[in-house]
Amino acid sequence: MRRAIEEKRDGRVLLPERWEAIVAGYLAGKVDDAQMAAMLMAALWRGLSTQETASLTKAMVESGERIRFPDDTFVVDKHSSGGVSDIVSLVAVPLAAACGARVAKLSGRALGHTGGTIDKLETIPGLRTTLSVDAFVAQVQRIGCAIAAQTERLVPADKRLYALRDRTGTVPSVGLIAASIVSKKLAGGAHAYVFDVKCGSAAFMQNLPDAEALARELVAVARSFDRPARALVTEMSEPLGRSIGTGIEVIEARELLRGRSGDGRVREAVLRITAEMLVLARIAAPEKAAAGALDSGAAYEKFVEMIEAQGASRAALEGMRVPERIEEAYATRAGYVSGVDAVELGNLSRAWSAREATAGIRVEVRIGDRVERGTVLARGFGSAAAATALEPAFEIADAPPQARPLVYATF
Repeated sequence: MRRAIEEKRDGRVLLPERWEAIVAGYLAGKVDDAQMAAMLMAALWRGLSTQETASLTKAMVESGERIRFPDDTFVVDKHSSGGVSDIVSLVAVPLAAACGARVAKLSGRALGHTGGTIDKLETIPGLRTTLSVDAFVAQVQRIGCAIAAQTERLVPADKRLYALRDRTGTVPSVGLIAASIVSKKLAGGAHAYVFDVKCGSAAFMQNLPDAEALARELVAVARSFDRPARALVTEMSEPLGRSIGTGIEVIEARELLRGRSGDGRVREAVLRITAEMLVLARIAAPEKAAAGALDSGAAYEKFVEMIEAQGASRAALEGMRVPERIEEAYATRAGYVSGVDAVELGNLSRAWSAREATAGIRVEVRIGDRVERGTVLARGFGSAAAATALEPAFEIADAPPQARPLVYATF
């Protein structure tokens, strides 16, 4: 192991069998945390070639079980690198299924200021996110989609390595991030992937070159395993949707699926990502199909079918409401919204929704909006909500900021 660390420290490319031995040795206790931490830091500073990332990915997949779908069942999946008010998975999974694709998504819980899809779904009374492998596969085959929690037996090496990366400051490595993401996708059994790489002040990749590098690497590594993949680099300098919080985001997703959401930005994101999923699933006229299934209510019925298969009910979903107590934050001057601290809003909403499942924040303005003194910037819902905590998250300037696109690039 010492020789491998020295080679990586000096910028050399390690062979596949070396990565296999490193991962196996770490899981077996033959490689200790100090040695692995040194290797991770060397990988961060020197970088990993695509071949190395693929080798590490393969070794991590082989550390645990894999889900396998029948040969005649082509399955797609999507992954987001993490954002605030990111409800895309909640909508895109049933939407793609309503268009004829089969979608199998294993999701994680909240990480830092970002929300977790599993945490959100679990606010629907009665819903189960822990499914056996057989139940997960059967549900995807029967109704076309499932969203479930990752099991402990899938990619155990990734869980241990991520914890060590978090402790040692080696999380922001393109190669290590790509290996972590793709290994979980491969173990989850899907045959093709759409990656949504967030870029901006509220994302883990805060500048465009780093986000584009990660998007390219994700696609390249997936394709090295003969898995077709597409990646979008999307804007995350402000919340994607209007609502921030676990249950309140489910409510926004529900209303979007029912055709009652007035937010064009999140709808655009959902349709762009779903269309890419449908391209991989070889569904004809993907943009038209996605918009039609969303507008007709077919996607909402598929979402209801999915949650009913996982123990919840239509009545439970439609009965979800935000708390009655409301706090409003107002603009203290006229001008243009020049910044929204999505990280702070994400942290606040996590604390508030921990006390009440549907508590949270609704953002009423977008970056670039003109506001007057007294304009409502955001509303907080729940017993812990406080307007004084919301107001500092908004910046007002005299001139409008430069516009940012929703999608920066597609690979």
